[in-house]
Amino acid sequence: MLERPDIISQIDLFFEVMPICGILGPRQVGKTTLAELYSKKFTNCHRFDLEDPYDLALLRNPKASLADLKGLIIIDEIQRLPELFPYLRVFVDRNPDIKILILGSSAPSLLRQSSETLAGRIGYIELTPFDLLTGGDQPRLFTRGGFPKSYLANTWDASSRWRKSYINTFLEQDLAALGFDITTQNMRNLWTMIAHYHGNIMNYSEFSRSLSMSEGTIRKYLHILENSFMVRVLRPWFANIKKRQIKSPKVYIRDSGLLHSLLRIEEEDIKMHPKVGAAFEGFALEEVIKSQKLDASDCYFWHTQNGAELDLFVAHHPQKIGFEFKYTDAPKITKSMRIAKEDLGLDKLYLVTPHSKDADLGEGFELISLKTLATKAVIK
Repeated sequence: MLERPDIISQIDLFFEVMPICGILGPRQVGKTTLAELYSKKFTNCHRFDLEDPYDLALLRNPKASLADLKGLIIIDEIQRLPELFPYLRVFVDRNPDIKILILGSSAPSLLRQSSETLAGRIGYIELTPFDLLTGGDQPRLFTRGGFPKSYLANTWDASSRWRKSYINTFLEQDLAALGFDITTQNMRNLWTMIAHYHGNIMNYSEFSRSLSMSEGTIRKYLHILENSFMVRVLRPWFANIKKRQIKSPKVYIRDSGLLHSLLRIEEEDIKMHPKVGAAFEGFALEEVIKSQKLDASDCYFWHTQNGAELDLFVAHHPQKIGFEFKYTDAPKITKSMRIAKEDLGLDKLYLVTPHSKDADLGEGFELISLKTLATKAVIK
């Protein structure tokens, strides 16, 4: 198992100023294991798993179950009992020495009640699959993805079987457990079509025609996949310039291993597959966002109807940084990159490749490997 000392440190930092810390991430990403590791810091630790009917029943009467507890309280699958949040607010206010670690499988926007009820008392950390920052092997992460049981499987076949099972379980059980009213086959069709669109601009009308679903339903289902950590929706940047710009978002399957399973690509075929460039773009995008500790609200793509584009634009005041992802170790500076750098006023544009030697290309362009980016802060 790869260690995650950076997440442990983030929990400590939150607990210095807040009584509650929420760890959010997809199912099977290692939230429970991480909580178990963190609990070793405390003499007194109390665990509740809301997938266990007994624990769920206990916390339906939180005043009786929590009142006398001390130390650290861990509550897993918190989204199953959102009515607990108002009590937690009162509880931590009256017991300043208590720390509560809650674990959930949906994003803060799907746990709206927590942010409204626990304002000023809770901080969120997103736990992602394994990545280069946690010491993962780049080729293995790219082909298998970062979910622990997929990444650590003894063989490709075992990894592939796990991912296929994960997709089925997510569609047939997990979404319903999260409270979503969906048609399983429609969601499967949409998720698969998104995989084929991976790295491309979303065309809602084409999705609607191909899937015989209304655009409203497609937007609703896409929102569910985004907030369940399965899909990255990258919004376009609108600059105050004369060029007409694309207004629809780009879509990515966040985990490259799940992408390969949805596309039914076998290990030996990945490097020669037509989608390998797009697959690397999505893989590198996730690594940059994680390693540079970026907020999703600061991340955009840029694309004009005249064809100028930039894979990732980070508006992190006062910096403006661009990233272009290329599945080659010898990319060239293109006319499109020069237009992006000038029109967006970029301080730096990084050409990110799998394994290139890092080099300053002059004029604000820099060639950099993904491995270097995982350990080097390029955004201050």
